[in-house]
Amino acid sequence: MEKGKISALQMAMLLYPTILATAILSMPAITAKYAGNDLWISSTISSFIGFLTVYIAVRLHNIYPGKTAIQICEDIAGRIPGKVIGFIILYFYIQSTGLITRSYSEFIVSSFLFKTPQIVVISLMVLLCAFCIHGGLEVLGRAGQLLFPLLVVPLFAAILFLARDFEFGNILPVLDKGIVPPLKGSVAPAGWFAEFFLIAFLLPFLSDKKKGMKYGMTAVLSVMITIVFVDLLVLFVLGATTANKVYPLMNVVRYAKLSGFFENMEAVVMAVWIVGAFVKISVFYYAGVLGTAQWLNLSDYRPIIWPVGIFVVQFSFWAEESMMDLTHYLVVVFPFFSVFVQVIIPALLLMIAFFRREKVRPKTQK
Repeated sequence: MEKGKISALQMAMLLYPTILATAILSMPAITAKYAGNDLWISSTISSFIGFLTVYIAVRLHNIYPGKTAIQICEDIAGRIPGKVIGFIILYFYIQSTGLITRSYSEFIVSSFLFKTPQIVVISLMVLLCAFCIHGGLEVLGRAGQLLFPLLVVPLFAAILFLARDFEFGNILPVLDKGIVPPLKGSVAPAGWFAEFFLIAFLLPFLSDKKKGMKYGMTAVLSVMITIVFVDLLVLFVLGATTANKVYPLMNVVRYAKLSGFFENMEAVVMAVWIVGAFVKISVFYYAGVLGTAQWLNLSDYRPIIWPVGIFVVQFSFWAEESMMDLTHYLVVVFPFFSVFVQVIIPALLLMIAFFRREKVRPKTQK
């Protein structure tokens, strides 16, 4: 079905923007509402979910090598229960692709293209991602590798433009109200870190499978460091007002100046967001298409790229009516739904697979 191969490094370069793209814009505000100036601690705590998710996905792949999450479900739970579990996973990924696309269009339309209909922005992005996926995983991997610096360099270069506006005292007092607020603030980011379960759709196609765990964990660590960096960047500039912003990073960038020459850097944020959103939507879209083809026992996933794309566009409008509803979903529903589908279900499958293997071992030894 998928004959392409990618390296473990390319996999990490795909996972990094996949998790980070939507997180860097809205996560600081969501976390700050609960954790205040300790929002960076919340991001550190929630990264535990990412490490756990990668560990579970790699262990499942080691037990069932060469198979994706959808195929593993049927091997462990049986045909009918496996189909049901697979459907839940596929529904989550296809619906999430629609939500990500909607978030992308909301940001673009509300910040830059004020008079452009959302359907145009959404359809063009889905069309672009569909062409990329049609080329196969190797094309997607190379695109991620090519675009990776365009996402990373501007983020870390921002410190040069914003250094004069930093108020390092905004980080104090640390843990003034104890550990409970940061723990509450870590709930929403945990939903993003659980998305590392997408690695389960990439591991079967690695050219160097033994490095899957290493680069998966490296990707989680890199995302955690970057999110903490963005949290501190926003905190040092906006302080206590971070929680009142919709896109804190966008507000921060408006302060950016260097020698009175470089300023009004909003376009840079838009470029970074578009690059990250393209990779993220493509990876989610690919997981949904590949998983659906395997769920339906098709020999090729390419014929269903366009039908699934139509569902993605529809889900982007069916999901939530406004940006306020979308934000409410990201805070109240998404973290628990994401962790349930991408951490709890795989953990239960891993436990079943482990006990089955332990039960079979004594018989084989006899």
